Amino acid sequence: MLGALPSFPSLPRGVSMPGLLSSLPRGINPPSLPRGITMPSLPTLPSFPSLPRGVTLPRVVAMPTVPEAPRRLLQDCCSVFDHQTDGGLCGCCWALRPRYKRLVDNIFPEDPEDGLVKANMEKLTFFALSAPEKLDRIAAYLSERLTRELNRHRYGYVCIAMEALEQLLLACHCQSINLLVESFLSTLRLLLEADKPHLHILATNSFVKFANIEEDTPSYHRSYDFFVSRFSEMCHSDDEDTDTQIKIRVSGIRGLQGVVRKTVDDELQVNIWEPRHMEQIVPALLVNLQLHTHSNSSSPAEHTEVCFRELLGRAAYGHINNAIRPVLMHLDSRSLWEGRGFAVRCFQIIMYSIQSQHSHLVIQQLLGHLDANSRSPASVRAGIVEVLSEAAVIEATDSVGPTVLEVFNTLLRQLRQSVDYQLTGYHDNAGKRKTNSREEKTLQDTVIRTIGAFANTLPVYQRSEVMLFIMGKIPVPGIYPALGSPNAGFEGSRMIQVMLLKSLLQVSERYESSNLLTALPSSFLEPLLSFTLMEDPEIRLLVLSILISLIDRRHNAARLATASVTFDVSVLELKDDRCSRQDNLFMRKHAQRLYRHVYLACREESCGRSHYQALFTLLAVLGVELANEEVLVDLIRLVLALQEVALNTQEPLSAFNRCGVHAVCAAFLLLLSQLGPPPPLHQHVTQVIESRQKEAPHLLPEDALRDKPRLPKGERKVDEACLFVQSEICEALAGSNYSAHSERLSTPYTPQPADEDRLSRRKSIGDAVSLQVDMDLQYSCDAPQKPATELITFQTLKNAIEDRGAVEEEERRKRMEVVERFQTAPFEEIAAQCGGRTSLLQSKLDQVFDLMIRPPPSPSGQSPPRSTPLHEMKFPDLCVY
Repeated sequence: MLGALPSFPSLPRGVSMPGLLSSLPRGINPPSLPRGITMPSLPTLPSFPSLPRGVTLPRVVAMPTVPEAPRRLLQDCCSVFDHQTDGGLCGCCWALRPRYKRLVDNIFPEDPEDGLVKANMEKLTFFALSAPEKLDRIAAYLSERLTRELNRHRYGYVCIAMEALEQLLLACHCQSINLLVESFLSTLRLLLEADKPHLHILATNSFVKFANIEEDTPSYHRSYDFFVSRFSEMCHSDDEDTDTQIKIRVSGIRGLQGVVRKTVDDELQVNIWEPRHMEQIVPALLVNLQLHTHSNSSSPAEHTEVCFRELLGRAAYGHINNAIRPVLMHLDSRSLWEGRGFAVRCFQIIMYSIQSQHSHLVIQQLLGHLDANSRSPASVRAGIVEVLSEAAVIEATDSVGPTVLEVFNTLLRQLRQSVDYQLTGYHDNAGKRKTNSREEKTLQDTVIRTIGAFANTLPVYQRSEVMLFIMGKIPVPGIYPALGSPNAGFEGSRMIQVMLLKSLLQVSERYESSNLLTALPSSFLEPLLSFTLMEDPEIRLLVLSILISLIDRRHNAARLATASVTFDVSVLELKDDRCSRQDNLFMRKHAQRLYRHVYLACREESCGRSHYQALFTLLAVLGVELANEEVLVDLIRLVLALQEVALNTQEPLSAFNRCGVHAVCAAFLLLLSQLGPPPPLHQHVTQVIESRQKEAPHLLPEDALRDKPRLPKGERKVDEACLFVQSEICEALAGSNYSAHSERLSTPYTPQPADEDRLSRRKSIGDAVSLQVDMDLQYSCDAPQKPATELITFQTLKNAIEDRGAVEEEERRKRMEVVERFQTAPFEEIAAQCGGRTSLLQSKLDQVFDLMIRPPPSPSGQSPPRSTPLHEMKFPDLCVY
C-alpha cells in the first residue's frame, strides 16, 4: 500500500511535515488524506532531495490573514479538481503558485456583486507594466478564468474578468499591447458566440474601447472577419423584446463602427472595403437607418447615421464604388426606389459625407444604375432620377468633370425611352410589362427637373455647351433628323421636341451671361428660332420662354410678365444699363432674325393668351436690355407692321388674334415710350390708349388678354383715333437723337428671308476669284460675249414650281443609279471614274490659278506678255545649293 503512494517534492532543510501542518492558522484543518494512509506512516517515505543552493521556497510565515485562508485553500482544491494545475500538487498550494496567477486571483472578490477589487487590480497593473514580457501569460490566464466562469454561468465573474482585461489594455504601452490582443479578441469571440444578449453587449462595449486605442506597432496576424459578420448579424436582431432588440442592434452598429475605426486607416489590417465586407456592413446599416420609431439619441437610426457618415468620410477614391454598390443593391432588393423618401435621404447622407472631389463617382454609379434599370417600371426609374436630382444639388460645382455630356446624354436617352414606352404602352421590347401614361409623364417631369438641377451646378461656359448639346438632340425640321424609335412616328418626334425644349428651358432659366454673342450663337439661335414657325402652339410657347430667359440678364422679365397699359417705369424699378459693344454687335447680327420670327409668330392663328403675353415680354425685354436709338426705331417699325397685320382682313386671323395683336402693340409702345424717347411720343401713345379705353376697350390687354376675353360680336372696324399713326410718331421723334433713324419709319417693315443672310454675309475668296475672272473676260479681246441675263417673271417661277415634281423625280433616279453603280460595279471601274473626275478637277484648278496670277490689263488695251510662273522657271546649276 505504501508503494502505491505518489511522490512528494522535498521540503526545505529543517522543515518537517508535522511542523508545517502545525503552523497553519487557527481554525484551519489540513486536507484529508486518502483512505488507509495515516500521518505516522509518512516518515517511512524516502527522503526528499534538497533544493539547489540559492533557491528557496516562499516563506510559510507570509500566509495571508485568517479570513482569506479558507478561500485560498478552496481555490486550490477547486484547481486540483478542475485539472487546471500546471503540474504536480504545487498548484493546490496557493503560496506555491506563480505570482501573476496570484495577482490575477486577488482581483476577484468573494461576492461578484462587490465588483473588481481595485487595490489588487492596481497591483496587477503595476506588475504587468514592470514585467511586460508576462503580459501574454496574464492575458491567457484571465481568458482561462473567464472561460471557466462562463462555462459555470457565473456571469458576475465574467464581467470582472472583462473589466480587468480592459484596464490592462488601456494601461499598457503601445509596444506591448500585441501581447494582450490575441487573448482579448479570443475572449470576445467566446462572449459573442454565447446566447446571452447581455454578454453580446458586454463584448461590444469592450471591443469599442479597444478600437479607440491608437496603436503604433503593426500587427500582421489579426483578423476581424468574425467581428464584421457577428456585428452585422446583431444589426438584424429580431428579438421578441423590443428594448432588448434595440440594445442589440445599437451594439451591433457600435461594433461595426469600431471595426471601421480599427481597420480603415491601417494598411496591414484586413481590407474593410472589399466587396465581401461591404456587402455585410452597408445593408446592416441601411436596415437600421429605416427605423424611425425612436427619435432620441439612443435609437438605431441615429447611431446608424453617425456610423454611415464616418464610414463614407473615410472612403478613398478607389473605395467609393465598393461602398455605393451595396446601397444600390439594397434599394433594389427592398423596392425602396418607389418610396423615394428613404433613397433620397440615403444619398443625401452619402453626398454630404464623402469628400467633395469624389462626388462625381457617386453620380456615375447612379447613371450606370439608371441605364441598367432602363426596362424597370416607371416608378423605379423616376425614383433613381429624383435621387440624381437631389445629388446634383449637393454636388460641388466643379466635381462633375469630364462626365458632363455623359450625364446629359443619359438623361436625354431616358426621356426618349420614356416617350417610346408611353406610346407603346409597355416598358420592355417583349410587350409583356405594361405601363401607363401618368407614370411615364411623372418620370419625364422628374428627368427635366434633374437636367435643370445638373445644369445649375455647372459654370457658365459649360452651361452653354450643354444647351448646344441639347439643341443638337432636338428633331428640327430640315436641320436635324427625327430621333426616337422608328415606331414613334410624328407624335413621338413632337413629344421628344417638347421634352427636350422643356429641358432646355430648365437650363436657360438660371443661365447668366454678360455677352449675348456667346449665349446665343448662330449655331444655337437658328435652330431655336425655326421652332417659332411650327404649328404646335406648345412648342412655340417654349421657344419664346427660352428666348426671354436668355435675353433677360437683369431679371426684369418677372416685372414684365403681364401686358398692361398702366405701366409706370418709375414704379417698376427696371434695371436698364447702357448697351455694351457686344450687345450692339449682337443686335446688328441677329436683330432682323428676331424681328422676323416675332412678326411671323403673331400671324399664327393658333396663338393663345399665353403666347401674346410671352410675345409682349420678349419685346419688352429686348427694349429694356438692348434698346439703343437704332433698335428702338426698328421696334417701332415692327409694332406698326404688326398693327397692319391685325387690320388686314386677308390674314386668316380670328377676332381674338386681332385683338391680341392690338393689345400687345399698345402695351409695348406705352413701355417703349418711357425708356428714353422724347415726351411727344409718350403723349401720342397715351392719347391712342385713352381713345381705346373709351371706344374700343377690347383692343387693350386688360380686356383682350384676360382669362375670359371681352370681344366684340362680329367684325368691327377700328377707328383711326384708336390706331398708332406712323407720321405722328415721326414728328414726335424729330429733333431728338432718334431723328437720324426716324426716316426709316417711312419704310414699312417687311420681313424677308434675305435679311438673315444679308446681316452675316461676308466676301469670300471665291467671290474675289469670280470678280477677277469677270474682269479678265471683260478686257480679253478673244473672249466670247456673256449671254444676256434671263428675265425672271411670275410665269417663269410658276413654270418652275409646276416642273418641280419631275425634276425631283429625275434627281432621285440619278441618285439611285449612283448607289447601284457603287454597289455592283467592279473596283477598277469605280477607281477609273473617280480618277477621271480628279483630273477634271485639277484642270479646272489650273485654269483658276492661271487667271489669278495673270497681271491686270494695261491702260493701252494691249495685254502684257505672260510671265513664267516661279515654280516653272529653270535656274542654272550654280544657283542651286
